[in-house]
Amino acid sequence: MSENTFCDLSGRVAVITGGGAGIGFEIAKTFLQQNAKVVLVDVLDDIDQIAKNLSPENAFGIRLDVTSSVSVNAVIGKIAAQWGKIDIAVNCAGVALLSKAEEMSEDLWDKTLTINLKGTFLVSQAVGRIMLKHKYGRIINMASQAAVIALPQHLAYCASKAGVIGLTQVLALEWGPVGITVNAISPTIVMTELGKKVWSGTKGDEMKQQIPVRKFAEPHHIAAAALYLASEEAAMVNGSNLVVDGGYSIQ
Repeated sequence: MSENTFCDLSGRVAVITGGGAGIGFEIAKTFLQQNAKVVLVDVLDDIDQIAKNLSPENAFGIRLDVTSSVSVNAVIGKIAAQWGKIDIAVNCAGVALLSKAEEMSEDLWDKTLTINLKGTFLVSQAVGRIMLKHKYGRIINMASQAAVIALPQHLAYCASKAGVIGLTQVLALEWGPVGITVNAISPTIVMTELGKKVWSGTKGDEMKQQIPVRKFAEPHHIAAAALYLASEEAAMVNGSNLVVDGGYSIQ
C-alpha cells in the first residue's frame, strides 16, 4: 500500500460526539484530512457553524444531548437517512467532575455516569443497529488512563471510564462476527485548551514527572490513534483499549 493511501477514509461517513472542541474536534480535522465525511454532534449551540468552518463541503454539525435516547435515535437516524450509512462512530462526549469520595454528591455521580457511560452506550447502540444492516463499522470509545488506574478524587470518573471499557469489550464480542470492530482509547492528560488551563504551572510540571516520557499528550496524538482504529489497517484490532499515556499506567 502506498504511503498516501495509508489510513485513507475516502467514502466513509464518520459521526463524532463531543466534536465541537478538544479531542473530538482534533479527530474531526484528522478524519477530514483523510477524505471522510464528518458529522460533528455536540451540545454546543453553534456546532453547525463550527463544522462549516472546518469544511463547508465535508463537515456537518448537529446539536445533540447524548443522554437522551429519543434525541440520539432521532439524530443518528437522520444522519443514516441522509448518507445511507454510518461507517465510523467516535464517542468523545464526556465530563470530568472531581470530588473526594466522602464528599461526592449523588448528582455529581449521576451526571458523570449518565454522560460518560450511558451516552456512550446510547450512541453505540444506535449506530450499531445501522452498522449491523451494512455488516461494517468502526466504533471508537474514548476511555481514559483513569479506566485502568486509580486517581484521587476521580471516583465517578474512574467508574464511568472503566465501564466504557467493559461496554467496548462486550460490543466487540457481539458485533465482531458481522464486520464491526469496537475499540477504546485511554489517553493521559491531553493539552486541549481546557487541559492547558488546568495543568499549567507547577501542578503540570509535577504531574509530568510521574509520566515516564515526561510530557502530556497533544490532541493530534489521540487523533492519530483514532484514525488508525477507524481505518482498514486496524481490521484485526477489536475489543482493545489503546492506552496513550506515555507509560503512566505501567508504574
